[in-house]
Amino acid sequence: MITDQALVIRLNPSDDVVIACQEIPAGTPLVEERLTVKDAIPAGHKIAVRSIATGQSVRRYNQIIGFATKPISPGEHVHVHNLEVHSFERDYAFCVDAKPTSYVHPAATFRGIVRPDGRVATRNYLGVLTTVNCSATVAKKISEAFTSDTLREYPNVDGVVAITHTTGCGMDINGEGMEVLRRTLSGYARHVNFGGILTIGLGCEVNQVEDLFSTQGLPRGPLLSSMTIQDSGGTVGAIRIGNGRVREMLKIANRAVRETVSAGNLILGLQCGGSDSYSGITANPALGAAVDLLVSHGGTAILSETPEIYGAEHLLTRRAASPVIGEKLVSRIRWWEEYTTRERGEMNNNPSPGNKAGGLTTILEKSLGAVAKGGTTNLVDVFEYAEPITAKGLVFMDTPGYDPVSATGQVAGGANMICFTTGRGSVYGCKPTPSLKLATNSRLYRRMTDDMDINCGEILDGEASIAELGERIFQLILETASGRQSRSEAHGFGAEEFVPWMLGAVM
Repeated sequence: MITDQALVIRLNPSDDVVIACQEIPAGTPLVEERLTVKDAIPAGHKIAVRSIATGQSVRRYNQIIGFATKPISPGEHVHVHNLEVHSFERDYAFCVDAKPTSYVHPAATFRGIVRPDGRVATRNYLGVLTTVNCSATVAKKISEAFTSDTLREYPNVDGVVAITHTTGCGMDINGEGMEVLRRTLSGYARHVNFGGILTIGLGCEVNQVEDLFSTQGLPRGPLLSSMTIQDSGGTVGAIRIGNGRVREMLKIANRAVRETVSAGNLILGLQCGGSDSYSGITANPALGAAVDLLVSHGGTAILSETPEIYGAEHLLTRRAASPVIGEKLVSRIRWWEEYTTRERGEMNNNPSPGNKAGGLTTILEKSLGAVAKGGTTNLVDVFEYAEPITAKGLVFMDTPGYDPVSATGQVAGGANMICFTTGRGSVYGCKPTPSLKLATNSRLYRRMTDDMDINCGEILDGEASIAELGERIFQLILETASGRQSRSEAHGFGAEEFVPWMLGAVM
């Protein structure tokens, strides 16, 4: 636990830096570190505690976060002006830290909606899904017809939401981009939190409705139907027909009721965005503690954002349940190295400007903090983007680091809850899956209370331990899964946050 009087945090005795808990003026003595701060240090930024030569590695969490580009003396600010990333060997040590999972019996429970196939929902939406951007406006018009007043006679339905996107045409019909798009759309069409889905196409797009349904094995029925604008007489006819289809679905979807079910039915997507230097000290490890609890109760957690575990993947391969799983993760890392080279980019194009302003200097530093969301249990499988999650425990899904794209893949894979840590103030919500936002510091929580669900800054303030916050997060997950609104749900977030990963050329 950290006291509220601390100027800095030392995370490991072997670290070359300490972290400022608050703004520290130049000339301030750090008695415990036996040095004087040479530069003005913003809150969350790093201070050197020993001399570091040019080219020497710099450690935080007792892990390499970069290499000095010039000599650094004790008390100096360590950031983008004197730290860089270049390649170095990492020991993947497959499975050496894997351990048996201890399960809790009986498992914790929540109030969920059991579907006919046995899957358990945390929400009960109807969705209007689009095959192509050209049908987005019609989908939105249909969903907008079902206002809160209209839905009063359907109290067991959470809403009607249009799931629209910007692609679906001008792409290779046999390419990787189409494969990923259809897998993502199929994941949403099948998502347990949708009580029914109406899929709308234009009629002449590359991503034809018929091809989507046939390639993905989607079974048509009263709660999964499709139509095209061109075959419906145009915009007005399509909206009229679509409204009628949704009304019929509402009658069936409203029969859903909540009942007590095991926490083992939860699939939790883990996200972090708008990060700061405290993310890896407070919210991420607290979420990791909640993940350990969820896994011990039989549930599943999805760690993602492959570019944001880059440089820390060796911490996951050590916990892989088998060498094959470890190799699967490393193969995705290699794919990203090739992908960014092909696109004339680099893996260290992250952290973002906001991350850097919060004290994160390199992707290695960000990744080491991000991995903490995954807790300490075994890594039991690795999935490609939007693949259905079929394993219990901690899994990894290969996604970009951009939060809406990453979360879209997790939801397509089956996530029925999301926890999102943030140190700068992300305002993300997601339909049909509720999203809880965890603030990394109390200043952010006070500034954006209306958007934050829980304050992990209490760890930094010395008011709670990581374990205590983990238990609190776990309980809030159960309450939210039972129907309690998240902050983002109260604000109406989620209809615009569907962002499939776009791969390949636009023709």
